[in-house]
Amino acid sequence: MPMPLWWGHINKRVFNPRAIAGGKYPVLTHVGRTSGTTYHTPLDAHPVDGGYLFILVYGSGSDWVQNILAADRARLRAAGQEMELAAPRLIGKEEAFQALSDEVARPPRVLRITEFLRMDLAAH
Repeated sequence: MPMPLWWGHINKRVFNPRAIAGGKYPVLTHVGRTSGTTYHTPLDAHPVDGGYLFILVYGSGSDWVQNILAADRARLRAAGQEMELAAPRLIGKEEAFQALSDEVARPPRVLRITEFLRMDLAAH
């Protein structure tokens, strides 16, 4: 079972603003699917061949995931670079673990994370 959604709400209001202000974490910028509001979500972004992989700690029902799937794109700021990502798709654990480098720690089994979001670098 992914992390409980109530913890995600705490993260969104308390820890995420601090993480964004600190500039240490990659930040995914996406647009709300109903509100049209621009959101900035700090998270781990793992480079994979041709794009990035995101571990869905709160599952695929998270607002940021649903926003990106609806918009079919997002912007990522990571390692001092801005990049456009497209073609978001949910993938399973086996495909995700094959794509991730061996240096990337796998999520603890106790979390039972089975969904991941993969996005491609958009062609300019």
